[in-house]
Formats: sequence, structure tokens, C-alpha cells
Amino acid sequence: MALIVEDGSIVAGAESYISVADANTYHNNRDNAIWSESETSAKEAALRKATDYMLQVCRTRWQGWKVAETQALDWPRNSVYVDQTINYNNQVTAHLIPNNVVPLEVKKACAEYALKALSGDLFADLTQNITREQVDKISVDYDKYSPQSVRYVAIEAMLAPFFQAINSQLMRGLTR
Repeated sequence: MALIVEDGSIVAGAESYISVADANTYHNNRDNAIWSESETSAKEAALRKATDYMLQVCRTRWQGWKVAETQALDWPRNSVYVDQTINYNNQVTAHLIPNNVVPLEVKKACAEYALKALSGDLFADLTQNITREQVDKISVDYDKYSPQSVRYVAIEAMLAPFFQAINSQLMRGLTR
């Protein structure tokens, strides 16, 4: 079944924020061989998994709200402000994302998560941390405070301008 892509017009049954063709361009420009060597059906599945992951991980973090209650994905959104600037009078200005677009950064993040999805599960099951392991004379201690789950820090940074916590100060400045 062909991938249904959200383009900002609230596409019924949307499954991804980016098309395979656009993801191909994105990954080809970054020389990601794993992506270019994969079959189209695998890429479509990876984009669906990436979008599902974004729905679960980002849903409560996005600024603003969905344009329509019935839309399948979290974007497009109303009331999302980015590119905060503060001038010499300490006035805050920002750019309002139109409520009929999926931002480029959201599309890029979806492509990046899809690349990760080709190599493994984005939602890996967690297990108890091992604090000490010994095999014969070889032993290993693991840091019990290290995270059990994988964090995709570069992708989170790409999406950060669209998250609420990053822009809470901005919103306070706009309402003064």
C-alpha cells in the first residue's frame, strides 16, 4: 500500500510527515548508504515507524494544538512560534508557523528516525540494568545511572524549536 503523506492540508489517513522521494533526496545528500540500498517497501515501513515514534514521543511536547481534531498526525498545528529574537529594548519577536504546513525540520526528523528504524526498533524493550557481570576472570561493572533507553539527541535538537519548554519564555514575552 502506498505511503500517505501529510502535506499540511490535513490529509485523511496520513501515515508520514515526509514522502519516500523527499526522504531519498535528504539521505542521498547525506550519503546514507543504508537508506539508498533499501527497497521502497522497507523505506515506507521505516517512515511509518518513524512517524509513529514521533507521535508517541513528541505529542505532549509540541507547541500549539492540532488544526483539526480529526487529523491523523500532530502536524499541521496552530499557534507555533519559532525563531525567537530579543531586540535592544528587550522586546521578543517570533515567526508564526503557518497552520497549513509541516515544517522542514519535522520532515527531516522523520527521515532521520526512519533511518534509525531501518537498523532496529525505535521503541526497544527495556530490561534491568546489569551492575556487575563476571565471566571467568573478566568482570564488567555497568553504570547504574546510565539511561536504559536510547535517546536520539541530534534529532531532538532538530525538533527543539517546536517544543513547548523551549519556547515558554518566548510565549511569556509575546503576551507582555
